[in-house]
Amino acid sequence: MTEHHPLAPPASTTIATIANEVGVSVATVSKVLNGRGDVAPGTRARVEASLDRHQYQRRARRPSTVGGRIDLVFHEFDTGWAMEILRGVEAVTSAAGIGLSVAQLDGAHRPPTRWLEALIADRPLGVVFVLSHLAEAQQQHLRRQGIPFVVVDTDSATSASVPTVGSNNWNGGLLAARHLLELGHRRIAVISGPPDVLCSRARAAGFQSAHEEAGIAVDRELVRYGSFAAGTGHAHALQLLSRPDRPTAIFAGSDIQAMGVLRAARQCGLRVPEDLSVIGYDNLPVSAWTDPALTTINQPLRDMAGIATQMLLDLTRGNAPATSRIDLVTELVVRESTAPPANPH
Repeated sequence: MTEHHPLAPPASTTIATIANEVGVSVATVSKVLNGRGDVAPGTRARVEASLDRHQYQRRARRPSTVGGRIDLVFHEFDTGWAMEILRGVEAVTSAAGIGLSVAQLDGAHRPPTRWLEALIADRPLGVVFVLSHLAEAQQQHLRRQGIPFVVVDTDSATSASVPTVGSNNWNGGLLAARHLLELGHRRIAVISGPPDVLCSRARAAGFQSAHEEAGIAVDRELVRYGSFAAGTGHAHALQLLSRPDRPTAIFAGSDIQAMGVLRAARQCGLRVPEDLSVIGYDNLPVSAWTDPALTTINQPLRDMAGIATQMLLDLTRGNAPATSRIDLVTELVVRESTAPPANPH
C-alpha cells in the first residue's frame, strides 16, 4: 500500500529526485529554486511542475524582527499619491528597524519577467506591490523563493490567495455622484483612471449606481477613462466643456486629475463652483490648497500602505494574515469646489 504525505515532501525527495524526474541537471533545478534567470521558460515550467507534485519547498528563511529590507514597487511614481503610500510604508518599516527599497514599473501594471528575476536575485524579505499585479506563474515563482508579497489596491481581488489592502472604491464613486445629484446636477461627467484597473471600474460603477438610485440616466458620452494624471483630466475636461451640452459637474478619478480639470475650466472661462462643480478623489494634502479648495473622496492611503506593510512583516515571520483582503472606508470631504448648478434642469 502506497503512503501519501499531502502536507510535507517525503524525506527522499531531493533536488536530485526532481532532476531525474524532469531529465535535467541538479544545477538546473538549483537555478530554478534560487530564482536564476538563465533557465529556458519550458524547462523552468517542467521543474516547477515537478516541485509542485512533490510539494518541495525551499527551506524557509527565518528573518529576524530587525534588519533586512522590503521592496516597495509602484506601477509608476505620482508625486502626491505615491508620497502618501511611501509615508505609510516607511512609518512601519522604520519602527520595525527594516530597510526600504523603492522602485517603479514605468506605468506597467504587471512586472516583466526579467525585472522580477532581478528582484528575486536581490533577496528582499518581501515585496509590497502598488497598483500592479502578478500573473499566477509569477506568484508561484515568488512563493517558491520564499519571498512573501502583498498588494495595495489593485486587481488581485480576483485571487483570494494574494493578501491585498484597498479601499471601497465603489462606495467612493457612489458618494461623489450622490453629492452632486443632491446639489441638483443632472449632467455629470466622470473621468476615471485606466479601464483595465479594477479601482477605476469600481468608481465608475458606484457613480452609475447613484444615478440609478436617483432614477437618472447617465449619458455615456460623459464617461471617460484615462490615466490618473493631471494631463488626462485637463484633456478630457477641455473636450467635455467644449460641448454645447456641457456637463455642469465633473467627478475626477484623482485629486491630481481634478487639478487638470480646474485648469481646463479656467481656460474655458468657467468659474468653479459657480459654473462648474468639480470633485476629486484621494484627499491628498494639496487638495485643501487648490483655489477653490477641492471637494474630494478621502481614500486613506497612508493607512492602506501601513496595514499592507504590517501584513507583509507578519508573513515574513511565518504568520498568515487573518484575512486575505481588507478594504478601508472611503468618505466624502466637502470643501469649496462644489455647489448647486447655476441653471438647474
